[in-house]
Amino acid sequence: MTTLALSELLGATVYDPSGAASGRVREVALAPQEDRNRVASLIVKTKSGNRVLPFASVSSINGGVRAATVTGEWAATNGTEGLFLLERDLLDQQVIDINGRKVVRVNDVELQIEAPKEAGKASPVLRVLSVDVGARGAVRRLLRGVAPRAALHLLLGKIPPRSIPWNFVDLIETDPARRVKLKISHERLAKLHPADIADIVEDLAPDEREAVFETLDEETAAEALEEVEPKVQKAIVESLDSERAAEIVDEMDPDAAADLLGDLPDERTEQILVQMEPEGRQDVVELLEHKEETAAGRMTTEFLALPLHATVKNAVDSMREFEGGVEAVSTIYLVDSHGTLVGAVPLAKIVLAEPATPMLSLTQEPLIFSHQGVDDNEVAELFDKYNLLMLPVIDESNKLTGVITSDDVISMLRAKL
Repeated sequence: MTTLALSELLGATVYDPSGAASGRVREVALAPQEDRNRVASLIVKTKSGNRVLPFASVSSINGGVRAATVTGEWAATNGTEGLFLLERDLLDQQVIDINGRKVVRVNDVELQIEAPKEAGKASPVLRVLSVDVGARGAVRRLLRGVAPRAALHLLLGKIPPRSIPWNFVDLIETDPARRVKLKISHERLAKLHPADIADIVEDLAPDEREAVFETLDEETAAEALEEVEPKVQKAIVESLDSERAAEIVDEMDPDAAADLLGDLPDERTEQILVQMEPEGRQDVVELLEHKEETAAGRMTTEFLALPLHATVKNAVDSMREFEGGVEAVSTIYLVDSHGTLVGAVPLAKIVLAEPATPMLSLTQEPLIFSHQGVDDNEVAELFDKYNLLMLPVIDESNKLTGVITSDDVISMLRAKL
């Protein structure tokens, strides 16, 4: 197997079976619906116009492209719908490096030539191996045709390669129709940590951010959106249609959703709320009624609270059914029949106790809580003083209405920096 740079293939002479020059390579095309890695065809500029040379009709690539068929058998290029063109759609474009968790610009593309695997077949296979994002690719393109070939190769040998395997590359396509036709998704991106996705998204242009959030599943999009800076977060939601925005906001923690919608114009907030599921909408609407820089404005309504007679087994069962964030299970609260906060049991005690143990016997003293109207500074002081992971919030009747997690406090402090 040998490698070949896309910049070296573009402009290469194409010869017909007799050895006569028929044209030059103008583009290299993939058909992602069939194979994301394998080159499907070459677009060749000939005297009679651009023609499509199927790669199955290429006999060799060595100092030029040798075709096994004559020019007259190559179809005329009637548009490139459904094709991904390596020069047009990849060179100098931004892509997502999944392994490096960042956005990079493509300077060249490295192709791999594979000899025919089956006896009697003369056609090689050309695959995309990696994208060059370093100086080597840029220099190769800049000096190709200017510097002597031998001198250029000598110079390139002194420049360390900086490439990303094609399997670690996620493409960004802003046109929804082309995303579907080219089967461009962000399945690999979705496997990253939400904070990494947020960092990547913040480096993209507005229309590229929208494209990413259009293709991520709702849960992943919601987790990533919560990690994005507030200004960018707002811009993303405003760029999405109301239905899609509602699907994502529905999956966010209620407190994060309320903070986001509270920053949007009233009309836009109403459009999204109308599209949300009733239960999620109610939680968010209740939080929107509170001032943002208070305990009530920071709290989430997703928490675990059990009656006073609950056992450790009841607590474990409730955790299995809990659909909120992981950080919200670090403490389980006990409330009486009126919803009044009575006690708090840390997860560590539950793990070490027997299933039949009454939860009331495991409560942690003293019981630390906050009233709804307490400001951000006091909330932060309580977390710092008592090394809290969670802080319950009560109303004027001492009823448990929500909790503030350490993540909420960290986000709050970052916003104040």
